[in-house]
Amino acid sequence: MWALGRTLWCGVVEPGIALAFGTLVAVGELARWRAPGQDREQERESAPLGAAGALAYALLGENGGTTTHHGVLQVVAVVLAAALVGAVPHVALGRGPSPDQVARRVLTVAFAAACFQPLYNSGTLARWTGDGPYYALFLLLVLVLTALCDAVLTAALLRARTSFPYAPVLRDELRALLGIGSAVCATGAVIALAVAAAGLWALPVFCVPLLLTQLAFRRYAAVRVTYLQTITSLARATEIAGYTRPGHARRVARLSRAVGRELGLGEADLVVLEYAALMHDIGQLSLVDPVPAGATAPLPPAEQRRIALLGGAVVRQTGVPAEVAVIVERQADPYREQPLPARIVRAVNAYDDLAGAQGRPGGSLSALEQLRLGTGRDYQPEVVESLARVLAHQRGGPQGPG
Repeated sequence: MWALGRTLWCGVVEPGIALAFGTLVAVGELARWRAPGQDREQERESAPLGAAGALAYALLGENGGTTTHHGVLQVVAVVLAAALVGAVPHVALGRGPSPDQVARRVLTVAFAAACFQPLYNSGTLARWTGDGPYYALFLLLVLVLTALCDAVLTAALLRARTSFPYAPVLRDELRALLGIGSAVCATGAVIALAVAAAGLWALPVFCVPLLLTQLAFRRYAAVRVTYLQTITSLARATEIAGYTRPGHARRVARLSRAVGRELGLGEADLVVLEYAALMHDIGQLSLVDPVPAGATAPLPPAEQRRIALLGGAVVRQTGVPAEVAVIVERQADPYREQPLPARIVRAVNAYDDLAGAQGRPGGSLSALEQLRLGTGRDYQPEVVESLARVLAHQRGGPQGPG
């Protein structure tokens, strides 16, 4: 509000340049896209063109060889106004960006502008670097710091919204910088340098590469969603055949992913965990006599292990990563011999079996108590308590004794 008020009160410096970059940011926001089924926690950068345009305006020092004089507050005001204008159609359709996404964009751009504009407008940057390679190195330094700022803000917002551990969330954000994040930063810097040399006509020319990158990103995200839908459909075979209760695989996958997040697993491990949780009961298709209600938790350990091995053999034929089959095969082992994802699947599967058993008094509270009683051999205590915290956070359910 301070930046908007100050800009309106003092007037827009070089309104043509501000309008050109504001239009670019607004068009980028209009092109915002999220894959079907992708939630906000999985979303990285769905409006790369708008982000690159905003970053380019923050790093702009000249227009066609003529020095510009806009400052940090005008950068913030133009980017905020353009982002809000571009978000209006999405909000009307009920799929607009969340307020924290807009705030993150504005704060990140403000950081970049604060690092560049005062030094450039005062002439300090010219005295330090001149127009040679040192100027490019300074821009590279600003880009690196801005990317780190964006990762820190994104991880902090996700931590506040979901209570996930901060360290693994930040690690995932830093890894994501090597993908679309690096393309956004590089394109923003190139646009700023191109406009400085060739004027505003450089804007449409240098936006084409990022548009192609965004198209490739959309195709990749669509393929990934289709792949997950295929695995989900395969996992439903046990429900359709009457071997497991309706929705069991999806519930186990959703809870397993949340527990994995809570325990600090990274995004790549969470994807493998989700696939394994969806397919953990597929071995039951090889049984002659179905398990009553599909609940494997009450079965003898030897029978559980046999079903798990049958499931692993089936999973290996589906083309999913080998780690998924290993998790499915080892979900019935004693937890001290299991990898962490297998411990999570085993505990969450047992919880859903026990909580869904007909006639069990106490529901989820009783199921968690049963899991705690089995922590001596079958379930890792840390996983059980993490599951309790996730249930308490998501459903207002029972909390652990700690």
